[in-house]
Amino acid sequence: MLRTAHGDFDPTGIASRKGDRTVAVCLPARDEEATVGTIVETLRRDLQEEVPLIDELVVVDDHSGDATARVAQDAGARVVDARTTLPAYTGAGKGAALWKSLHETTSDLVVWVDADITEFSSHFAAALIGTLVEHPEVSFVKGAYDRPLVEGEGGGRVTELVARPALAMLFPELTVVAQPLAGEYGGRRELLERLPFVQGYGVDIALLIDAHRSVGMAGLAEVDLGVRRHRNRTIGQLGPQAAEVLRAALVRAGVPTGDEHLTLRRPGLEPLALAHDELPPLVELETYPRRSD
Repeated sequence: MLRTAHGDFDPTGIASRKGDRTVAVCLPARDEEATVGTIVETLRRDLQEEVPLIDELVVVDDHSGDATARVAQDAGARVVDARTTLPAYTGAGKGAALWKSLHETTSDLVVWVDADITEFSSHFAAALIGTLVEHPEVSFVKGAYDRPLVEGEGGGRVTELVARPALAMLFPELTVVAQPLAGEYGGRRELLERLPFVQGYGVDIALLIDAHRSVGMAGLAEVDLGVRRHRNRTIGQLGPQAAEVLRAALVRAGVPTGDEHLTLRRPGLEPLALAHDELPPLVELETYPRRSD
């Protein structure tokens, strides 16, 4: 697996060498009005106006109850409403938002960035794009970063307590990946459009496993993005996310996980039904233009 660092890439140089390849940067966002505007403004200013690197800048509003869509649009993004995009697929979730963003863009290279990052820098996107532009053998690139303590809570709890042990037991070759659940990653459309997308939070680990199966370690890369800060969630909020991550890994390993609808039971809390739904590769949709055929 190739390793790069954000300091290896200059946006102007990347733009000059991307040739006729087009680039989309997409943000899945649910209730992120506090941060999404700054992220979009930074990307638009640095990588569209100052340097012509990004061709499509898209925010997928994933059933938000706040002003996420308005803030993103005012900042300069094209906003896609997950409720009305591909209406035959009605479910919400991060994976569904990523899948719909891939459908709604046409660029050759697609990069995703989470919408809850604070102290955002455009190098998060530029380094992912640069890795794909400068290394044609790479089809899928993941971000890696340090996550400092915020208000006494450490970062990467689901990664360390669930994702990394699951990979060690089921997919040991992928334990070299520093941040298997990083929300900053991307790839070439000809690969991404042929992968299924887990609808919820299991999408990050599932895409990593599926991309590895498709292109092998030689087709993967990891880029050091430096320090990443974002909103930390409580343990109670992370429980369902951890269950979805574990289930996605188990399904890909062929381990039975019971009924399609898993019920997460926790003392003092209402039972929570967690469905494991997968969206088909886009090339299997009759309405999708098969660009890579």
